[in-house]
This record gives sequence, C-alpha cells and structure tokens, in this order.
Amino acid sequence: MKRHQKILALTATVAMIFSANAQKKEIGGQNYISTAMPIIMVSPDATSSGMGDVGVASKPDANSMHWNNAKLAFVEDKGGFAMTYTPWLRKLGVGDMNLLYLGGYYAVNNRSTIGASVTYYSVGDVNFTSEEGQDLGTYNPNEFSIDVAYAMRLTDEISLGASGRYLRSDLTQGQDVGTTSTRAGNAIAADIGVYYQNKLSVSPSMPGELALGLFISNLGSKISYSDDDNEKDFLPANLRLGGRYTLNVDEYNQFSFLMDLNKLLVPTPPVYDEEGNIIAGKNDRAEDISVMQGVFQSFYDAPNGMKEELQEIQLSVGAEYWYNQLFAVRAGYFFEHKNKGGRQYITFGGGIRYNMFTFDLSYLLALSRTQNPLANTVRISLGMNFGKPEKSKRISD
Repeated sequence: MKRHQKILALTATVAMIFSANAQKKEIGGQNYISTAMPIIMVSPDATSSGMGDVGVASKPDANSMHWNNAKLAFVEDKGGFAMTYTPWLRKLGVGDMNLLYLGGYYAVNNRSTIGASVTYYSVGDVNFTSEEGQDLGTYNPNEFSIDVAYAMRLTDEISLGASGRYLRSDLTQGQDVGTTSTRAGNAIAADIGVYYQNKLSVSPSMPGELALGLFISNLGSKISYSDDDNEKDFLPANLRLGGRYTLNVDEYNQFSFLMDLNKLLVPTPPVYDEEGNIIAGKNDRAEDISVMQGVFQSFYDAPNGMKEELQEIQLSVGAEYWYNQLFAVRAGYFFEHKNKGGRQYITFGGGIRYNMFTFDLSYLLALSRTQNPLANTVRISLGMNFGKPEKSKRISD
C-alpha cells in the first residue's frame, strides 16, 4: 500500500510536468499556476515553518538564504550552520520520502557575509515497471539545489544580498513517460534581496526593532525533462515582501510579530475554447516567452483581471515568544486562495537555545481539504553558531 501511494504521488508530479496547460477552464474559476521543481519553494526550516512560513524579515540565521539572502549581513555570530529534516507524505504512511536542508554562513567582516546551502528531496526507492509489467529496476528519484550567497551592509540599517543556484531534477530516472523519452532537468538561477533593520521602541522601558524585507528568487533558465525543445517549464520565480516587529517587554520576555506576502512571478494559464484558442488571458507557454517577459506578464495576465491577480498573493502571518533567549514558542497561519491551490493551515513550533546549539521543531495542521504533503508532520532543525565578530556589526564604528 505504501509503495502504491508513493508511485501515485510520483506519477502525479511527473504528469504535471508533462501536461499541457491548454485545457478548458471557466473564467473566474480554479486556475492553478504550475512550475518545475516546486519543492524549492517549501519552507526548509522548523523556525519559519512554525510561524506559518514567514521569513523574509525574520531574525537573521543560518536559514536566511532561503528567505532573504540580504539578512545574512545582520547575523550576530561569526559563523554557523543549521540542518533540517522534513518527512514527506507521512499522513499517507509513506516512510522514506523526505526533504533535507543544510545552510550555513560566515561573517567575513562587519560589512560582508557569505553563505551556502543545499536542498535535497528524495522520493525513496521506487520500482519501475514497463506497461507489460516487466521489472525495469529500482531507482531513487530526487531533486536538489546547491546555492552560494553574498550579503553586504550598505548602512547600519540596510543590506543587499545576491545568490547563485544550480538545480537538478531527476524524477523519472531516464524512463519513458508515455511516448516521451525523459532525462534529468538542469537549470541555474539567481536571487536578489533587500533587508532593513532598525530600532523602533514603543516606550523607553520596552525597546523594539522593526525589520522589512524584499526577496526575488529563482530568476533563471527554463528547465526541460526531454530532448524536445518544445517541452520546457519555468522555475518558480517568486516575489516575497514582508516585515517583522520585535518587542522586548523586559530583559527576559521578547515577542515578535511577522507577516509575509508571496507571489509567483510566472505566467498565469489562460482560458481556451474547445478549438484551443485563447479567449481570456495571455500565452503562458515557456517555449514561446522569455523568463523576464514571464516575470512582467505575471502582474497583468490573469484571465479574470486584477481580481484574479490579487488571488495569486499568498499570506503568511506568525508570532514568536522567547523567554530569556533560551526557550521559544511559535505559531502561524498560511492562506492561499481556493482558486490558486486552496492551501490553508496553521502551524505550531518551539525552540531551545543552549550555548552555541539550537534545536527547533514545528508541526503543520491543515485547515482545508486540499491535500498537503506536510499535514500532521513534525519538522526538526538542529543548528550551531560559533564565535563573535571581531568588530561591532555597526559598520559606522
């Protein structure tokens, strides 16, 4: 049963990759946006995933490359790393599908920080068979990305970040899908980020901090799973904008409130008539338009106009409480419109900090009928930070 469920999940993923977008829809109805390698958009760490998947302006840490590379310039330690294990499809009883993430950073000086990360998604062992039932062998379909980043503080309050990324998707292991011969897909991409952090107190006795972030990720080449140039897919280019306010009630109690807005920067599928002609929206075929054209088009190409464009914005809100910087409690909420996927869930999490070590976990509880591969899943992160910068992090010192 578990093997059957895994094959169904993998088949659905592969079918989505090779399916044509030219399908009959009603204007104003469900109109999902699909891309290659959506796994790289999944929250990779237990800290942010415990707060509804917020992170563009959260406290800088070893996981910052995924959320906003510019935050790396504001890390408080000389260096550090974190690794996260995320089970996949545990609600369906699948035992060996998982997402692994490893991120780290090193502060070169009080102005510059470098970082690197690896994301690896494994489907586990899958037995492939031909249409006649002949055993074709056991394979391990997988996807991964390798990232490097550089962040620089321009002033005491503002930083910029840039990342480069190599991606590889090998879900079919070279097997034929229908009449199509497949191969692993490869791509390169880049991220750019801006981060602002400054003190903002509600009263002299309760100091506070305001942070704002903007992050554009996965701008890069298209990806293909076959030798046919007419079969290409966009990467999940994405815009994330958000903020955080942290309030120190006293020397022991600290509260943070966070919000992110998230939008894919890829074209929206149009509506076709029965003859395959576009009757609303614009052409979304990756074979016909460039990546940058798709980015700009994503703001005005929805078949149902501005109303549908606004439906494409995902909302994440979260909160975090720290006691004496030793124990943390987190909660959050994620919302996606029913016409764009319909995911809605709440998350809970906690953390412990002891000397240079951190331990975090999160739990996702789905609120909608849309199947979520992370429903009822506990994510675990382990981290270590070491050393203090030789100089103050204020570059004006």
